[in-house]
This record gives sequence, C-alpha cells and structure tokens, in this order.
Amino acid sequence: MATPDFLRTLRASAGHQLLWLPGVSAVVFDDEGRVLLGRRADNGRWSIIGGIPDPGEQPAQCAVREVYEETAVLCVPERVVLVQALQPVTYPNQDVCQYMDITLRCRAVGGEPRVNDDESLEVAWFAMDELPELAEFSAYRVKQAQEPASAATWFDPSFTDPRELPRTDTPEAPGVTGGRPAPL
Repeated sequence: MATPDFLRTLRASAGHQLLWLPGVSAVVFDDEGRVLLGRRADNGRWSIIGGIPDPGEQPAQCAVREVYEETAVLCVPERVVLVQALQPVTYPNQDVCQYMDITLRCRAVGGEPRVNDDESLEVAWFAMDELPELAEFSAYRVKQAQEPASAATWFDPSFTDPRELPRTDTPEAPGVTGGRPAPL
C-alpha cells in the first residue's frame, strides 16, 4: 500500500513506535443498490475502499479522493456510518499504527469501476446478495451503511461500560483524576 509522504517523514523521527492515525472508509452504493469493492493488492481480499487523509484533509474529501484514486468512480458522501477506534496493527516492517476509522456512506455519481492504482487487483460492483467473502471490518460497515440513518448503530456495539474501564487516577496517569483531566 502506498505510504503518504507525511507519514514517511514522521516515521523518520518516530521509528516503529505506535502512531495514532485517522483512517477513512467509504461504502459506495450505485443507483441499483450495489456496493463497490476492491480486491486488495496486499492481501488479495475483497474490501471496501479506504485510506489515510492527508494533513488538513476533511474525511469526506478523503473518501471521495480515495474512491476515485483506487476505482475511477466518482462519489458523493451522504452520511457518517460509524466512527471506531481500531486495534493496533503491526506491519511486516515492524511499524505499529492504530487508526480511528471514520466510515462514510457514499453514492456513486459517475465513472466506470476499474483498477486505477497499484492498491487493487480488481474493482467491481456487487449486489448485496452476491457479495464475495469479506473480512468482518468490511462486512460490518456494508451492513451498517445499508441501514436507514435513523436505524444505524452510532456506536461500537462492543463498547465497554465506562464503569468497567481501568482507573486513570494512578501514578501512571499524572494529571488525571477520577477519569477526568485535572483542572489546569
């Protein structure tokens, strides 16, 4: 996968340590209700389209750019589907990243799907009853994007009750008491 230049610069000083990064995923539907998927070059699996926003780039702009760069399809974001902190990922080069994924439902407004960069092996529209095997990440987002806005889940269903979270008023968390930042 193409690593953005700003991230290469950051890695030059941060090394392999954990980086907390934004991520944007786009679930794109056409007028027939089909969903746009790309078969990823890095693992060969079908997935929704996504990427990392450039510094200062809005999530909706990132979704439109990523969809076009990877598939040649033009789209318009319609709504936020899900915002979720993902588990840390360690890449083969030992870089560690953790993403805050913002998933947007988008509507295709032009273009014909084709492989438009080196991140995909194939791109195609799929009817909802003919989806290829998808990782849980993509399958869940497609399902959520199908739901009407009023019925969609607006939080991670695995959310932990805040009363069960570890305390943050310990010496390991200076300046934080009772789960809230101490006044300045």
